Amino acid sequence: MPNIAIVTGATSGFGDAIARSLVADGWRIIATGRRRDRLDALVEALGGPAHVHPLCFDIRDEAATAAALQSLPEEFRAISLLVNNAGLALGTGAAQDCDLDQWKTMIDTNVTGLVTITRLLLDRLIASRGLIVNLASVASNWPYPGGNVYGATKAFVKQFSLGLRCDLSAQGVRVTSIEPGLSESEFTLVRTGGDKAAYDALYAGANPLQPEDIAETVRWVASLPPHVNINSLEIMPVSQSWSPFRIHRETPA
Repeated sequence: MPNIAIVTGATSGFGDAIARSLVADGWRIIATGRRRDRLDALVEALGGPAHVHPLCFDIRDEAATAAALQSLPEEFRAISLLVNNAGLALGTGAAQDCDLDQWKTMIDTNVTGLVTITRLLLDRLIASRGLIVNLASVASNWPYPGGNVYGATKAFVKQFSLGLRCDLSAQGVRVTSIEPGLSESEFTLVRTGGDKAAYDALYAGANPLQPEDIAETVRWVASLPPHVNINSLEIMPVSQSWSPFRIHRETPA
């Protein structure tokens, strides 16, 4: 019987690529997302309902998340891999210019939604001595102007991953935080409100990471022997490195 993985946010970007990579490696997938049409297309592309079971819900909604998991057919209940990929960034402005509702949406998605589905699945993951892969970001380690709440949510994801490691090691459950850098996906269009010019400018000449690069990393982590745990893994394209500290200089009177 193939292993069963649940991939949140599987309708685009990293999640879509991760689902495809895991199915190609012999996994059966529970794919979650808010866009039914994309979930249906993913099911069709990956061989039908025997290989992929779609769950359409908003991860910010605890009741909907619980109901979706409860609705799983028996053959998809023995989950041994949770990939917490669902997340987003909204806005690139300084904190004093940001929209509070956008901050709350990032927290509700990247933090509250992630911990909710993790807690709801912990008993199954303990029973299977499974694996949790959390998608954090280099923003969890390296602050940058405009990163404010997004970076803070990803710092939570990294620290939560380490805390889960402490609590679950005796149960044989592995936990990994994957922290990508500059990556080309729909993520940036969401962050900029659909600004294609900003999207093009960000990636121009940079040879950024692609969703398939992160999917291959998740597939590799999931393929390791059960006694091996990758605690955290920071990944950047070769073109990206660290900037000097930002210094504000006052204009002489």
